[in-house]
Amino acid sequence: MSNKSDQAKAKDQDKDHGVLYIGIDLGTSRTSVAASNGVRATVPSFVGYPKDVVSKKLLKKDVLFGDEALEKRLSLKLYRPLEHGVLKCGGDKAAAEDAEGNTRAARDLLTEAVRMAKPRKDELVYAVIGAPAQASINSKNAILEVARESVDSVMLCSEPFAVAYGQDLLEDVLVIDIGAGTVDLCRMHGTMPEDSDQITLETAGDFVDAELSKRISQAYPQAQFSVGMIKAIKERHSTVAETTEPILVDLPVNGKPTSFDLTEQIRGACQAIVPPIVEGLGKLIGTFDPEFQDKLKRRVLLAGGGSQIKALDSAIEKAMHEMLGSGKVTRIEEPMYGGANGALKIAHDMPEEYWEKLK
Repeated sequence: MSNKSDQAKAKDQDKDHGVLYIGIDLGTSRTSVAASNGVRATVPSFVGYPKDVVSKKLLKKDVLFGDEALEKRLSLKLYRPLEHGVLKCGGDKAAAEDAEGNTRAARDLLTEAVRMAKPRKDELVYAVIGAPAQASINSKNAILEVARESVDSVMLCSEPFAVAYGQDLLEDVLVIDIGAGTVDLCRMHGTMPEDSDQITLETAGDFVDAELSKRISQAYPQAQFSVGMIKAIKERHSTVAETTEPILVDLPVNGKPTSFDLTEQIRGACQAIVPPIVEGLGKLIGTFDPEFQDKLKRRVLLAGGGSQIKALDSAIEKAMHEMLGSGKVTRIEEPMYGGANGALKIAHDMPEEYWEKLK
């Protein structure tokens, strides 16, 4: 018995020798990586290129990423290459004209994600990349294409499946993965999820930002703010708690900082994502084997950056009780790395034949 175990270990070591496995959560707002060498890193999904000779002289770089790109955005052509969790490529004329720029930005962002994982020069890079649950074939092919220059082998998986896999919850569990572009819902029942097991909603983090902007403008038309300011306010103060301390925020009015009470606006904007989520959960539960429906309702996993909204787990639970009769929601411990950690675990576990070789 021990001899067989030793042989299995030797086979695993041989399989992993000279290979760096990376799990990548390629998100609309943030890209996170977890690697088999222990490295974990995250960067906002923004890529910027100097606008002209002057900005290139000032910045002394050909490309900037994340917070640095946002900070220097007035000197840059700034890209957020992933929309609703998939590569922007063109429906309307403007998007089509900029498709090349978005493709370049996505390729550079993925290259930066791999660089952050610190591969050795002599290592092959095998990456599992999380994509939205219902990303189209075209979107998945676009991600595979931009991965070609950065990794040696690649596999795509749905983001909520990666979260569940990372938590070792593969049977009778519902996953809610809230990103900036999409909310992905996935029903796990001991096999690879099919299309019928997954739902993608667009009422995610960007939706909350737009809703908050609208509510502030309606309540305080004199207040001035940008998209970036709204996102920062949401990330600092987001809550759906029914009772909370007043949320006072300074916003400029004709150049003068002025204090505004945004408690109701923030709570209302965040609360707006709850009904679509519970409606989606209801569809996945209602089309499942009746014998296991109650078990599903008791095992709901909340993940993704949007899961950090205060009291969101309780709000979804309450809405499930009202609409579905019962529900138990658990928030994962590491929302920023849940998808990347799970993708890394998938990378370790997948047999050689599942990998798509790119080079």
